[in-house]
Amino acid sequence: MSEVQSQIRELAIELKSALHQYPNFPSEGVLFEDFLPLFRSPDLFNKLVQAFKLHIESKFPNESIDYIVGLESRGFLFGPTLALALDAGFVPIRKEGKLPGKKYQVSYTKEYGEDIFEIQAEAIPEGSNVIIVDDILATGGSASGAGQLVQKCGGNILEFDFVMELDFLKGREKLPSPTFTLLSGQYESLK
Repeated sequence: MSEVQSQIRELAIELKSALHQYPNFPSEGVLFEDFLPLFRSPDLFNKLVQAFKLHIESKFPNESIDYIVGLESRGFLFGPTLALALDAGFVPIRKEGKLPGKKYQVSYTKEYGEDIFEIQAEAIPEGSNVIIVDDILATGGSASGAGQLVQKCGGNILEFDFVMELDFLKGREKLPSPTFTLLSGQYESLK
């Protein structure tokens, strides 16, 4: 394990210990891991951003990161701060009807139904290097939809980055680019 991987692992262990768990939320049989407590502590919030920054800079040492794209709504919590730390721009992907101007749109399937995402058409110049961030990778529907929108803009998706992943839902199999998850995910729901 490299020094950077070791640093990321140490940060991940500390961050994971701060999560709160809620059994049977939002529905019976689901163990919900809430990462919102990380934002109550400036120290933990800084460590969250630092862990992603370390990962991205070590994985893409010769690439400029032009944009961090965050998915509504939890990707907005750390995406802009990560973008600043990387000296990159931030682009939001929003639910239908929230953005003005010319937009690209895609419908996607998520764990609990279907929805529509939009991005402003001029948000990402063609050929820009993009990393898409969100809080959790579950079925992969919303992340896949976000990827389609970035591709419609002509962006080059370097990676999808998540705080957590529900491994048993196999969402990463739907994504067209490499995937990084900071904190180890759940392997199965509650029985």
